[in-house]
Amino acid sequence: MSARKLRIGFVMDPLAHIDVEKDTTFVFLEEAGRRGHQCLYIAPEELAIRRGTPEARMRPVAVRRVPGDHFTLGPARRDALEDLDVVLLRKDPPFDMEFFFDTHAASLADPARVLILNDPRGLRDANEKLYALLFPEVVPESLVTADIELLKEFLRELGGEMIVKPLDGCGGRGIFHVKADDRNVNAILEASTHQGNTRIMAQRYLLEVRRGDKRIIVIDGEPQGAVLRVPTDAESRSNFHVGGSAARAPLTARDREICERLAPRLREDGLIFVGLDVIGDYLTEVNVTSPTGVQEINALDGVKIEATMLDWIERHAP
Repeated sequence: MSARKLRIGFVMDPLAHIDVEKDTTFVFLEEAGRRGHQCLYIAPEELAIRRGTPEARMRPVAVRRVPGDHFTLGPARRDALEDLDVVLLRKDPPFDMEFFFDTHAASLADPARVLILNDPRGLRDANEKLYALLFPEVVPESLVTADIELLKEFLRELGGEMIVKPLDGCGGRGIFHVKADDRNVNAILEASTHQGNTRIMAQRYLLEVRRGDKRIIVIDGEPQGAVLRVPTDAESRSNFHVGGSAARAPLTARDREICERLAPRLREDGLIFVGLDVIGDYLTEVNVTSPTGVQEINALDGVKIEATMLDWIERHAP
């Protein structure tokens, strides 16, 4: 445990809405409080910029594992972000214009005075679908376009089966398993691209998804553990909130190879806490805004990933 007590700000969605049994930010709060650090809750809309200095209305918060009565807030005060030691940007996706503003506000803080995770510049640059395309050797065949005819041509090239998803989607929303022999192909592509006006991502359909979509948690480029999200028989998507179940998923040699391939770029971009989505042998997404899965991995593997994260924070806080 660090002898130095830190002031850690959590920019996150409303505390009342979090699930204490699943939420990753909750265990970060829990571990930080256990170590004696002061945790401060910051609602994203409370971020402001006064005379070029980012500040926020923030409230001390203590959490406990009692569903429905899991937090207590102290009195609010307005402080500069640089008066904190650490700020965790943990607003849930999608990445919208308000979150874009959050990253700009956070970027104005002096990194010599406050550690901000993930780096706000990295968050702006790393679209969770497109960032994976920086590593073409580990991703499935992909196409990004709004052109419906080009999408249908790509579908034929892939043998008549593919996945399409919005570039700004999250939690499995807007994902379709498209088959060439489905009479709804045109309707799906028209709806997904908003009549050919919005770019989407199409990728080869990977049969291994029926066995599960693996979420790998990475801290500073190093894999910490993984959980397999297994879809129900009635679903193509494996996300937990649409019914996917959690299964133990030991890291394979290929998983480690993918992590090693990404690690230098993740570090360069200041993307310290990351969730990689892997299906079979292929990387499909790089989740950087508010990756989850820690509590499931902890329960399945008997580990405490949040302790590793707090260890890293204590070593790197200015």
